[in-house]
Amino acid sequence: MGTGRKARGYRLERDVLDEQRLEELAQRMDYSDTHPSLTKQLKESFRCTVPRLKHSVVGCLPVLYWLPRYSIWDYGMPDLISGISVGIMHLPQGMAYALLASLPPVFGLYTSLYPALVYFFFGTSRHISIGTFAVLSIMVGSVTERLAPDRNFLVMLNGTNLTEVNITARDSYRVQVAAATTVLGGLIQVVLGLVKFGFVGTYLSEPLVRAYTTAAAAHAVVAVIAQLFGLSTTRFSGPLSLVYTLVEVCSKLPQTHLPTLAVSGVSMVFLIAAKEINSAISTRLPVPIPVELITIVAATVISSYTHLNGNYTISVVGEIPSGLAAPRLPDASLFKEVMGDAFALAIVGYAISISLGKTFALKHGYKVDSNQELVALGLSNAVGGFFQCYAVCSSMSRSLIQESTGGKTQMAGMASAVIVLVTVLKLGPLFQELPKAVLAAIVFVNLKGMFKQYYDIITLWRSSKVDLVVWLVTWVSTLLFNLDMGLGASITFAVLTVIFRTQLPKYSVLGHVPGTELYLDMETHREVREVPGITIFHSSATVYFANADLYLEALKGKSGLDISKMIIYKRRQEAKQRRRDKRTERRARREAKRQKHALRAAEQKTGVFSVEEAAGQWKEPGGGDGDRGESLGDDQRGWCGRENGTVFVMPTTPRTPDDQCSWEYLKGSKDPDCATLGAVSELQDGDTTTLGSSSEDTLSRELDKVSLGSLGKWTWDIHSIILDLSTANFIDTVAIKTMRNIFHDFGEIDVTVYMAGCQMSVVEQLELGGFFSESITKGRLFATVHDAVLHCLGHQGTSTPSYEYSLEMQCSTKL
Repeated sequence: MGTGRKARGYRLERDVLDEQRLEELAQRMDYSDTHPSLTKQLKESFRCTVPRLKHSVVGCLPVLYWLPRYSIWDYGMPDLISGISVGIMHLPQGMAYALLASLPPVFGLYTSLYPALVYFFFGTSRHISIGTFAVLSIMVGSVTERLAPDRNFLVMLNGTNLTEVNITARDSYRVQVAAATTVLGGLIQVVLGLVKFGFVGTYLSEPLVRAYTTAAAAHAVVAVIAQLFGLSTTRFSGPLSLVYTLVEVCSKLPQTHLPTLAVSGVSMVFLIAAKEINSAISTRLPVPIPVELITIVAATVISSYTHLNGNYTISVVGEIPSGLAAPRLPDASLFKEVMGDAFALAIVGYAISISLGKTFALKHGYKVDSNQELVALGLSNAVGGFFQCYAVCSSMSRSLIQESTGGKTQMAGMASAVIVLVTVLKLGPLFQELPKAVLAAIVFVNLKGMFKQYYDIITLWRSSKVDLVVWLVTWVSTLLFNLDMGLGASITFAVLTVIFRTQLPKYSVLGHVPGTELYLDMETHREVREVPGITIFHSSATVYFANADLYLEALKGKSGLDISKMIIYKRRQEAKQRRRDKRTERRARREAKRQKHALRAAEQKTGVFSVEEAAGQWKEPGGGDGDRGESLGDDQRGWCGRENGTVFVMPTTPRTPDDQCSWEYLKGSKDPDCATLGAVSELQDGDTTTLGSSSEDTLSRELDKVSLGSLGKWTWDIHSIILDLSTANFIDTVAIKTMRNIFHDFGEIDVTVYMAGCQMSVVEQLELGGFFSESITKGRLFATVHDAVLHCLGHQGTSTPSYEYSLEMQCSTKL
C-alpha cells in the first residue's frame, strides 16, 4: 500500500499520515508569513521602536510600571501598616542574625536597610521581605570564621605572656570578607539573570530546599548555643565542623556562665509564650504583637538599670555607631578565596526568594519574572556589599507578616526600610546594653518553624520514597559537610535520581481501545485489545545514551523476539544452505559425469539408454553386493558407496505416450534392500529431500525445528513493530545508532519497524544524525500510532474481523 492511501479493509474518511505525507502537505501551503527568513528575523530583532524601548526599560525597572498606577487610597494605609510591622521585626532579627554571620550587630541593621531599598526599584514580587535570613547568615558566618579565625588576631598583653583576641581588627577583617563574598555573589546573580538563567532555581526541588534549610537550622543552633550558655568556643569550618563544634561545646558545659544562662532561659520562655499567645489571638488583632521588639526593649532597659555587664559579666552588644557608614570598595583579592561560597550563596538565596515569591504571586494573581528576580536580588547584594552588608534573601517569617498584615505592593518594603533607617540614625546607641544572650534566644526561637520541617519525613514516606531519599541525603550531607559542599552534594544526588529514573523508565506494550484512536497499556487497562500481528512498544521516558541499551533489551522482552538468537539461527541456516548448495552442485557434476559414462556404455551395448534400464543395472534381482560391485564400473562403485541413505526416485509404471508416468522414492539405510518405498506425496514441506541428500541433513533439519520452537514468537506471529516516541523530546547520537540497529536487526527476520508520534525536533535530530537512508525512509515515520497501525494492517492486506469492526464503529461514530 502506498503512503497516504487508506488502509485496505477499513472504512476510514482520512488518509494515513506519515512524515512524507506531512511534508507534501506542508509544501502545498505558503509559510512565508509565519516562517520569515533568518535575515528578516535578525532585522526585526535589532529594530528599535518606541514600544520595544519602553518594554525593555519597564522590564529592567518594574517600579516604572506599578508606581504610576499606585493608588494611595487603596494601597497606602495597608502598605504603611505592613511596612511598620515588618520594620519592627527587622530590628531584632537584623542584630540577632548578625551573630550567626560572626559580625557586629550594627551590620545586621545595615543589611536590613540597603538591599530593601534596591529591591524596591528592581523587584517584581509584592510581598517578600528582603533582608537578613538565618540560612544565609550561617553560610556567611562559615566563610568569615574560616578566613578570619580568632587565632589570627591574638595579641600579647603588656608585661605578661598572656594573649587575647584583638576584637576590633578581627571584626573589621570579617566585615571585609563578608562584603567581598556578598558583592561577588550579587554579580553572579546579575550575570545569571541577564543570560536568562533564572531556571537554575528549578534544580533545587522543594524537598531539597526544605531539607537544606532544616540542616542549616541545626548549624545555626550549634552556632548560637555557645551564646546561650555564655561559653567561648572555637568555630570550626569544613567537613564535620558541626560535629567538632558540638563536641567542644559539650566539653565546656561545666564552664557554663550561669547569669548568661538565666538571661537566655527567661528570654526563651517569654518569647515562646508570647508567640503562642500571639498565634492564638492573631485573628482578633489588626497587626501581630511585635514580640521580638518588646523583648529586646525590655532586656535593654533591664540591662541598663541593673548593669548586667558590669555586675555579672554578661556579654552585651557594645558600641553601635550612629549614622550611616560610607561606601567602600570590596577587597578584590578575596574573590578567589570565596568564589565557591559566593556561588552557593547566590543559588540558595535565589531559590528561597523565588519559591516564596511564586507562592505569593500564585495566591494573589500576579506574575513574578524569575530572571528579573535574579537580577534584582543580585543588585541588592552587589550594592549592599559596597555598604558593608552581607548576603540577603527573602525571610519566610517577615514575608508572612507582610502579606498577612495587608501589604499590597513593594511600598511596604520601603516603609520597613524607613523604620530601620530611623533606628540606625537615632536609636542605635540605645541598644548598646542589650545582652547578646537575648539575641541568641531570638534566633533559637525563630528556628522553631524550620524544625517543624522534620515532619516532611512522614509525609514523604507516604507520598514519594525517592523524594524522601533526596531529603535525607540533603540533610545528612549538609550536616556532615559544610553548607557549601553539602549543597553541591545534594544537587548532584538530586540530578542523579532524575537520571536513574529516566534510565529505568516503564516499558509497556500498547493495545487498541475499541471505537477510538487511543492506544493504552495492555497490562493496566483491561478494555484494550491487541492489534493482530503488530507490537506497539512504548517507553515512559525519552531514549538517550543512558538508557538506549535498556530500551533495546526491553523491546526484545516485550515483543518476545530474541533478535540475537534469531539472527544467529538465520545465519546458521544460510550457512547450511550454502553448504547444501555446494554439495548439490558437486553431486550434480558427478551425476552428470556418471550419466555420461553410463550413456556411453549403453550406446556401445545397445545404442539406447533409459532410466529404467539404468536402475535395473544398479540392482539386479537376486544379485549380491559382490556381484553388483563387480558388474559396475569404478566410477559407479565409488558413487554407490558414498550414497548411504540416499533417496532414489524410480518409475513404477511405464512411460505413456503423453510422457506421464508414476514415480516412487526409496528413503532408506545403508543397505538399499532395506529401503522403504513410498509415494512422492509423502514428502513434507519442511523435509524436502532431494536426490543426493543424506540422513545427516534430514536430522539437522529436524533439530532445527526444535530450536525454532524454543525461540518463542517467530516472524509469522509479528510482522510489524511500532515504536511510540511521543514521550521523546530529544534524541542523541547513541540513541540514533540504537534505532538504526533496531530497524536493521528486526528487518533481517522480516519484521518491519515503524516510528510514531515523533516531535519535529526529534525528526530534525534524526535527519542531522544520518538516520534516514534508502532502506529507512521517512515513510516509516507516522504522525500518530493509529496512522502507523492502519498502514501496517493495510500494507499486510490482512486483518481480523474484530479489529476491523472496532475501526468501522469508530468511523461511524465520528460520522
